[in-house]
Amino acid sequence: MTLSGKNYKRIVIKVGSSLFYSKKESLDIERLSEVVCQVAHLLKNEGKEIVVVSSGAIALGMDVLGLKSRPKALPILQAAAAIGQNVLMDSYGFFLKKAQVKSAQILLTWDDFNDRKRYLNAKNTLQTLLKLGSVPIINENDTVSTDEIKFGDNDRLSAMVSALISADLLIILSDVDGLLDEKKNVIPVVSEINHQVKALACPTTKRTCVGGMITKIEAAKICVDSGIPCVIANGQKKDIIVSVLEQPQNHGTLFVSGSRLTERERWIAFGTKPRGKIIVDDGARKALLEKKSLLSVGITGVENRFEQGDIVAIVDLQGNEFARGKTAVSAKQIDEVKGKKHEKEIVHRNDIVIL
Repeated sequence: MTLSGKNYKRIVIKVGSSLFYSKKESLDIERLSEVVCQVAHLLKNEGKEIVVVSSGAIALGMDVLGLKSRPKALPILQAAAAIGQNVLMDSYGFFLKKAQVKSAQILLTWDDFNDRKRYLNAKNTLQTLLKLGSVPIINENDTVSTDEIKFGDNDRLSAMVSALISADLLIILSDVDGLLDEKKNVIPVVSEINHQVKALACPTTKRTCVGGMITKIEAAKICVDSGIPCVIANGQKKDIIVSVLEQPQNHGTLFVSGSRLTERERWIAFGTKPRGKIIVDDGARKALLEKKSLLSVGITGVENRFEQGDIVAIVDLQGNEFARGKTAVSAKQIDEVKGKKHEKEIVHRNDIVIL
């Protein structure tokens, strides 16, 4: 299987904390410079559009504050993020300016995706920055994030940003060579993300990081379901970004994309947190998979309180989520008509995305 990245025009690069936080537990200037040099080369010499989703703010803030372990208290965590974000952007800005490339800072939370208007505003801002030849540096806004509005990790954020701007490729850079099989060999290409693939992942134990391989696979799942290929590669290797673009399957693990969802479908599927769940029987599940609308007669129950127009998860009798949709009625109304015939469609087929 031979694949070339030369046709990838718009690229999102996720840079993990492990690449910045050296063994000396401080900012690894050489590694950051190497990443920025590749970004500048691709933008100036090959006409690529580059967005960087960068971790590292909390780790760098911990370094400045002299903290030996990741804070558990939210105010201290937010303070570390505020201090570290300044160090992070100063460093990016310095090297990009040296390469004569403009940079921009974008801080996001779940609210920027949940709200459709804010979602589109973020998309327009990013697209304008790319047209101006700038490199947006994106991070989660940890200074204001609470558990309710946190992404949880920047792997997920990078995938959601990729879907937001209709990227051609997501490259997740970490300190591992890719997804490893049981014999610790790199798997070059993954065509389907199933339970066997997820079983190969394990969570991280690094004190400055959140996530691990499982969050990277989940991010890849968001991308491939959005029609965007994703590569997990070792950011410690020289010229890794350029190498991935030349032969993505030879420098890490390439997750091959499926059919591309529309922009609105991506927002329904991945751009917002579901407000609740609608549980359906086997007949309704079969009908939805055949691109039909969800009717009340096939519903067995609901979870959480949601209103008309909210995005909800649609799950089968075993609790497996297989679709998401924009509901036309509230949870209270569904409770009253579930299992019965009702004149109104609960979720119209045009508002349903199969996952």
